[in-house]
Amino acid sequence: MQIAKGHFYLFWSKILVQRQGVLRSRKGLKRKRILFSNTTKPIQLVSVYAVCVSEDESVANANPSTDTTSFRRALEPPVSQDLEPPSILIGSIVRVQGDEFWHMTKVLRLSINDRVELFNGKGGLIQGCIQSADRTGIDFVALEDPKLVPTQTTCWHVFVAFGTLKGGRADWLVEKCTELGASSVTPLLTERSPSISENRVDRLQRVVLAATKQCQRLHEMILNPPMKFDGLLPRIAESKVSFVAVAEATPVVSALTSSGNDSSGLIIVGPEGDFTEKEVNMMMEAGAKAVGLGPLRLRVETATMALLSTLMLWSDSQQTSSS
Repeated sequence: MQIAKGHFYLFWSKILVQRQGVLRSRKGLKRKRILFSNTTKPIQLVSVYAVCVSEDESVANANPSTDTTSFRRALEPPVSQDLEPPSILIGSIVRVQGDEFWHMTKVLRLSINDRVELFNGKGGLIQGCIQSADRTGIDFVALEDPKLVPTQTTCWHVFVAFGTLKGGRADWLVEKCTELGASSVTPLLTERSPSISENRVDRLQRVVLAATKQCQRLHEMILNPPMKFDGLLPRIAESKVSFVAVAEATPVVSALTSSGNDSSGLIIVGPEGDFTEKEVNMMMEAGAKAVGLGPLRLRVETATMALLSTLMLWSDSQQTSSS
């Protein structure tokens, strides 16, 4: 997606910090990421990992193919050479200004020669560093051509009726779906949860962004517009597998045992008060499988996390055993 003003994210991780002659390891050190905006060059949506180098080390004299190997191993997943890279090439310079420039310099304390890795939220990765800085902005320079990481084969799409949730519970639900690896979240409009505020959807998009920064996902989770219940039924019919949380249904582990090695599909959770009997029957007729999550009554967000976590772990174990 080309945009007039590039938007960036920044991951910051002091992997190696030289202080008083003592080299500290990664353990216990925090990583942060911020949103780059107001760049003066139109490029794609990219994200940045940043690593502070030692005080006596010069990036200008460093060889990226050797000096940054350990950093790439720590943060880069396997790369597919068949994928088309982002439109940033070696030597490209991007100007960062505005609020993000202030955040980088005043909050994260980044400076000249700090190394960074850019990625575009869709798997694109590129290494570089801060080339120069002045009172109005920072120049980032790419030190190598980009690479691309393929999307994960585990793709669970969450449909959940959370329009009635209050007190930050919807924020928490969306945040944890992002951290657990859901491919997308769609607010579901049902008989007992008929609407959701547009302002709330905008806020949830910011929650997704913040969670993406925190968990360092290479592929952003998609937050879809609200969907009416009738629109869900064709999706169920088209999907290879769809699980809907229903009280007193077959335990989810038993359902997974009989479902084969499926690692993608739909996760459907109803509102406070649950789906109506008519809605459940319509989903079953469309091809969904009813699954239970234990003998206790769960909140909407708790049921979503329980089902998503179970399916993600199951999918990972199936892929590991088949490889």
